Amino acid sequence: MERATDAVLVISETDDLHADAMAATLREQHGLDPIRLDLRDFPTETGSFRLDKAGTNRAMSHVHGLDDVRAVWWRRPHPCRVPSGVRAADDEFRQAECDGFIQGMLWSIPAYWVNDPAAERTAARKIVQLETAQRAGFTIPETLITNDPDEARSFVESRSGPVVYKRTGTGRGEFSETRIITRPELGRLVSIRSTPTTFQDYVEASCDLRVVWVDGVEWTVRIDSQAGVGRVDSRLDTSVAFAPDRLPASVSKSLATLMGALGLSFGVVDLRLGTDGEYYFLEVNPQGQFAYLEIKTGLPLFTSLANLLVRGDGAVSGW
Repeated sequence: MERATDAVLVISETDDLHADAMAATLREQHGLDPIRLDLRDFPTETGSFRLDKAGTNRAMSHVHGLDDVRAVWWRRPHPCRVPSGVRAADDEFRQAECDGFIQGMLWSIPAYWVNDPAAERTAARKIVQLETAQRAGFTIPETLITNDPDEARSFVESRSGPVVYKRTGTGRGEFSETRIITRPELGRLVSIRSTPTTFQDYVEASCDLRVVWVDGVEWTVRIDSQAGVGRVDSRLDTSVAFAPDRLPASVSKSLATLMGALGLSFGVVDLRLGTDGEYYFLEVNPQGQFAYLEIKTGLPLFTSLANLLVRGDGAVSGW
């Protein structure tokens, strides 16, 4: 059953290429010009929320139609950009007040959210993902996440094969590749005391798979990662072959269970097909990058997500 949408709101960076592509898709395929909002514009731009007997009214000085919004793409928003003052305590107070206002005003919109901000905040925690994925039936490489150098060293030395290490968060930050830990690096583990790090058994792979999940519609891309320099981290080499693929029914079932448990209607999931024939879950990024997957394969990923925002269904005719 289709859901009528009066307006679509895209909350992201002003120069986000994914948001630009989505805006173009919505205009071309649905005749909708979405409202764009970068939270860094507040409080330079003013905002107001009013509640009375007639209902509610949300307003910002540089955008119009917030009360008409029926679908929101919560696409990697920044905190507000609040001018700093003399006292750090005052800066923290103003930041909290601005973030609380803009988030509260937006989150109160009775719209279809991709994704629900509260669910996304929890789902972005890798520990939550791994625990939930295992309960959903996925195979997980044996994992330790710690800031204890001795615990990390003991884990690495106890494994029969190579161990990789990687960042523990999925949010913004300088790109950090997944790497196999070497003997010299074991002596420098003291650095993890202030940066909890993920250590995992290295999975010998046949290929990697990146799945764009659009509320029950799964778009799977097979990445021939072992043919290039991205054998450990497939993100390091996009020159290898990318091709549309399908997941086995049992893996699809686990994926649906996982995304439902996390409360995500959208996400980009990384899987690794081991040489043992097992599909290993690595992570899900609730707002992961996917434009390059559409460029590489021709899969209608933006069309699928646009359909979800407008109709409530990510299916694409003919696919």
